[in-house]
Amino acid sequence: MKTVLLLGCSWPAELPLFAQGLARAGARVFGVDGVPESHLPPHARESLSGYLHVPSLFDEQASFDAVRRWAGSLRFDHVETLWEPTVLLTARLREAFGAPGLSYDEALCFRDKDRMKQAVGAAGLRTPRHQRASSAKQCAEAVEQVGFPICLKPIAGAGSENTFRVESFSDLEAALNKAGREREYNVEEFIDGEEFTFDTISVDGRIVYENVSWYRPRPLIGRSVEWISPQTVTLREYDAPRLDEGRELGRNVLRALKHQSGFAHMEWYRKSDGEVVFGEIAARPPGAHTVDTMNFASDIDLFTGWAEAIVHGTFDVSFERLYNCAIIFKRASGQGRIRRIEGLERILASFGEHIPCIDLLPIGAQRRDWVKTLLSDGYVFVRHPDLETTCEMADRIGTDLQLYAE
Repeated sequence: MKTVLLLGCSWPAELPLFAQGLARAGARVFGVDGVPESHLPPHARESLSGYLHVPSLFDEQASFDAVRRWAGSLRFDHVETLWEPTVLLTARLREAFGAPGLSYDEALCFRDKDRMKQAVGAAGLRTPRHQRASSAKQCAEAVEQVGFPICLKPIAGAGSENTFRVESFSDLEAALNKAGREREYNVEEFIDGEEFTFDTISVDGRIVYENVSWYRPRPLIGRSVEWISPQTVTLREYDAPRLDEGRELGRNVLRALKHQSGFAHMEWYRKSDGEVVFGEIAARPPGAHTVDTMNFASDIDLFTGWAEAIVHGTFDVSFERLYNCAIIFKRASGQGRIRRIEGLERILASFGEHIPCIDLLPIGAQRRDWVKTLLSDGYVFVRHPDLETTCEMADRIGTDLQLYAE
């Protein structure tokens, strides 16, 4: 029986399902997280053979030391994470325990956006022009090299948080005042185009599952305009000819960054002239319930499929691409507590058979901060074999389903 150390198993909501997947794949799973064991979701707690509560997984050195003391003579066949903030800590622990997977230096290329683009560009692949900057002054100097418009990103950010399109020096000042003036940024060429993902599960460098999702609109817009209901659409025809160059770019990026096993999540752009451009990549699955859209698109369980790939080096998930599947994130109007939900009954009456899951905040719940979480005040999945029909239903949910807070 393989022994797996899993960093992060409580939140985001998908993480307990990966712990459960490892247990279903026959592994002994030892979890580490920043909450007391009693606070873990039941399906996570029941999947673990041992658990370490650390004060904070964001304190890399303290967590590293705590895990080494706790493990004692125990050795792990695999050390894994599915959560972006713990990618580097996981790599350090892999090296300490002699477990396979990305080394610390290799993991840096998935976490540090400037180093990432340097490695991808060195492989001859198209990346945005970019410069590293660690102060407001260096950001301004980098703009002189890259040219407006630029995209300002934290070096180690995730999920488009504190990411801005900047078209002037006054815009730059405003963005830095909002995100923080004295931190590390990647100042990069703004790529105008549609944005897609390339999501993979690999075994020893061989891709065994791949997916393409389409952002409607691109996250930089969806995460900055409150009234928008952002969508992620997992595409049934992921292998359509119009996506070939993006998928080939993704495969080449994985080779350039020496990714071997497990999930990877890449984002890329297709410009109006057809050129494809690398965006960024993470050594983890896509977040915001995109793994669920992938599961709903084929009626499969990729939580367990990933675990089998990690634990046994196999991927025996048999599937057919049955549907396009969209997730639509809803944001309430107003502030305070949810007081009413309008339009849901009409939507269910119109196409409820195509909605596999709804998760909206209940009446009386406190509205969430939409800037800090893409999940916002709830979400709805919709699926259909035809892409146009899927998008039409997703747009209806975006416009006709409304939550109100006060």
